[in-house]
Amino acid sequence: MAVAAAAAAGPVFWRRLLGLLPGRPGLAALLGRLSDRLGRNRDRQRRRSPWLLLAPLLSPAVPQVTSPPCCLCPEGAHRFQWIRNLVPEFGVSSSHVRVLSSPAEFFELMKVDCLEGTLEKSLQAKFPSNLKVSILLDFTRGSRGRKNSRTMLLPLLQRFPEQVRVSLFHTPHLRGLLRLLIPERFNETIGLQHMKVYLFDNSVILSGANLSDSYFTNRQDRYVFLQDCVEIADFFTELVDAVGDVSLQLQGDDTVQVVDGMVHPYKGDRAEYCKAANKRVMDVINSARTRQQMLHAQTFHSNSLLTQEDAAAAGDRRPVPDTWIYPLIQMKPFEIQIDEIVTETLLTEAERGAKIYLTTGYFNLTQAYMDLVLGTRAEYQILLASPEVNGFFGAKGVAGAIPAAYVHIERQFYSEVCSLGQQERVQLQEYWRRGWTFHAKGARAALPEVRGGVLCHLPAAESPGEAVGEDGDSTDQELLLRTDRLKVQTYVGPRMRVLYTGHS
Repeated sequence: MAVAAAAAAGPVFWRRLLGLLPGRPGLAALLGRLSDRLGRNRDRQRRRSPWLLLAPLLSPAVPQVTSPPCCLCPEGAHRFQWIRNLVPEFGVSSSHVRVLSSPAEFFELMKVDCLEGTLEKSLQAKFPSNLKVSILLDFTRGSRGRKNSRTMLLPLLQRFPEQVRVSLFHTPHLRGLLRLLIPERFNETIGLQHMKVYLFDNSVILSGANLSDSYFTNRQDRYVFLQDCVEIADFFTELVDAVGDVSLQLQGDDTVQVVDGMVHPYKGDRAEYCKAANKRVMDVINSARTRQQMLHAQTFHSNSLLTQEDAAAAGDRRPVPDTWIYPLIQMKPFEIQIDEIVTETLLTEAERGAKIYLTTGYFNLTQAYMDLVLGTRAEYQILLASPEVNGFFGAKGVAGAIPAAYVHIERQFYSEVCSLGQQERVQLQEYWRRGWTFHAKGARAALPEVRGGVLCHLPAAESPGEAVGEDGDSTDQELLLRTDRLKVQTYVGPRMRVLYTGHS
């Protein structure tokens, strides 16, 4: 494993892509439009670069806190309380949060601690048939090829039709003639269900990519395990059920149906479908937010607070939390852009002395994010995937040029950094490890002016720009953790060292 400075490659990948498309005038025209758009964006960036230092002043203001500050929060933590006006806020002990560092550790946790443990409990239960399995997949990605996720799950659905539910999310933007003309795999660029959540009773695992043999062996990602966090498990269960209700339901004969009373995602009226989906998802978010606000008041504004040691002895009352978790939802087709609002606000508020670590396997910042990174005073350390560890490296056809495309984007961004003389404040590094691919995504911010002000942003999106960009129509969940420096070093520090050194 080694980390090297980000390299720059010539912008010849568009010609390479076009050369791979003989007889495909439609795709060639599309790539030509993208090339023109990149050129216009580059010219626009050059024209507006002197204004980048005004980015913090031009960005949206921090949402106002409507509830009074909580006296139990650490000093300076009130600046983050506006987030709980948007999403539910879950207070937990850091002992229940575990950030994994390797695919082998993720596999063992999934297989032994969670899956086998849940099945064993079910078999020992008085009524084993009460076990329910709910699976939410993307329609286009789950239906790709002859052997796919649908065909793999059909036997399970046919054998246990009353206990197994398989929902296939279909983006409302892929419809009509577009749906008929775009081939498999390319149709996934229109929009995806990209949430990666695994629920086992009262525990939750969040990861960032599809499950496969390589994902359990040599694909570096980030994984978060929230153990025995009942309220968080309930929230994600309701969220998955909500998205499942607005998705197509797989039947035992490999057909799909909509839930009774729901608008069809690509045959029905798009505006009506998106409105219904927005209401279904926002009802879950708002209900959980109200519940957590009430629980916060009842639990942490009473005389029942215990230290962690006393709580362990008592067994029936929770300790004072030292970690706060905010699920950030981004579903742009349904006009739900909570993650975008929170992320842009946090980047805007980053002051001199703050240090922000960004990690992404696919570097594709939106223009708004680029302006914020270049226009604020915080230090940035950005870890990217080298072309050799990009998941598309060596692929056939158009996909094989994707690593070069990301290198081109990185080169443009770094050129902008250098032209503004900010290469000391904004540093780029590349991850490389022989025989591995890199898919880790997320951010960590150390805020020296705020006690308890360490934030960990753990997204599922392929890059910080995927879910919020002009064409970003994925359905995603992100996780924001706020904790104190000691705790974050305990369970995030080792993972950061793995990413930068390749070993624990």
